[in-house]
Amino acid sequence: MQDTHISLAHGNGGRYMRELIEEIFARHLANSSLDVQADAVPIAFNSEDILITTDGFTVQPLEFPGGNIGSLAVHGTTNDLAVAGAIPKYLTLNAFIEEGMEISVLDRIIKTLAETAAAIGVKVVAGDTKVLRRGEGGGLYLATTGVGVRNGHVLTMKNIKDGDAIIVSGPVGDHGIAVMLAREAFGLRGDIQSDAASVLNLTTAAHTFTGLRFMRDPTRGGLATVCTEIQRATGLGVRLTQQNLPVRDPVQSVCDMLGYDPMYLACEGRVVAVVDPADASALLKTWRGLDEGKEAVMIGSMDASIHHVVMETPIGGERILEELEDDPLPRIC
Repeated sequence: MQDTHISLAHGNGGRYMRELIEEIFARHLANSSLDVQADAVPIAFNSEDILITTDGFTVQPLEFPGGNIGSLAVHGTTNDLAVAGAIPKYLTLNAFIEEGMEISVLDRIIKTLAETAAAIGVKVVAGDTKVLRRGEGGGLYLATTGVGVRNGHVLTMKNIKDGDAIIVSGPVGDHGIAVMLAREAFGLRGDIQSDAASVLNLTTAAHTFTGLRFMRDPTRGGLATVCTEIQRATGLGVRLTQQNLPVRDPVQSVCDMLGYDPMYLACEGRVVAVVDPADASALLKTWRGLDEGKEAVMIGSMDASIHHVVMETPIGGERILEELEDDPLPRIC
């Protein structure tokens, strides 16, 4: 393939499209389950519970400190399976490519996507490509579907009880600020890296505790959105301690300058776990023993005496965290 940029011909079903699929997608994603000429492919299902999820990715810019849209698509999809209690097995991939995109950039992104999937042990088994006219897309959009096998007991917000502890696996807001700085929309620069990563080791370790009630990865809307969703679903209040919230100093500094609240910023490699208080300390110790969870902290608890998500401030006050309305950083994932 001699072309250097995507043209509409790369999406017309002919030679250019075949070459694009063969020389970029099939080359990087090749595995025994991938048949680029088939309309549907079989995958092996045993008697275990099967979980499925689907997601879309429109992050801008396509490449950012700590990752790109390809690695983000794999992490975002497989993390949704992991926090639901599954071992990710398969992915499908749909690529919506804008006319004029540099083929070298597309190649680099799909290579990273393939390497990320392989590191987790996931196979891309089916996919599709479409080419959009120039100006109708953001360079590249990805849509994925993930399939996994249940790896433990069923996790649901219905399990959550008054007094349960809330633990987060590491600092929040890194991904949101890293992507925002990469846009240079505010004339700011920094070395903040996205936290985008697999959470599978964290979730697998958590499943060894019978007191584990629920897990969620705090992506769009951040930690505050997870807490408000839990409050609405359970009717129990959520009490958080601001002093315990893990926020890196550079992230907090950018938030202070621009008026963002790190509680509402996206993470792409963190887990929020709600756990029986009898198991909370042991789970925290276990997570801190993993590279992915070495900065894990207990940030609060469920509290039936209140009816909101309440943050206790360092000076002894309280503030209510409301459900997110305006999107502070669109196209963050």
